[in-house]
Amino acid sequence: MRIVWLGSAILDLQRFRDFIQPHNKEAAQRAVRIIRTAVAHIAANPRISKPVDDLPDYHDIVVPFGASGYLLRYRIQDETIIIIALKHCKEAGFSEQSPALWVVKEPGETAYGM
Repeated sequence: MRIVWLGSAILDLQRFRDFIQPHNKEAAQRAVRIIRTAVAHIAANPRISKPVDDLPDYHDIVVPFGASGYLLRYRIQDETIIIIALKHCKEAGFSEQSPALWVVKEPGETAYGM
């Protein structure tokens, strides 16, 4: 399957890297690598993760990293996996923010193949 990253998901990935990098450059590289590896697994097995309640074709997968991890939201559309958003499980407000709110409202948002 083809993988497409929305611009907002790329910014999420860069934000994680930029947060970790000043403290531990190797850990920052490892986090990005682990997330990209998870995306490769999703491409091979798109329905391996948990479907999102009330959102057909949307899925969430937890990507473990360190003492916590990342939640990756994606959508299956025909033969394409669209990476929508990434959230760190310890981000401020994460527990109060429903992942069901991470929905692409307009199909015209800029997307990038990676």
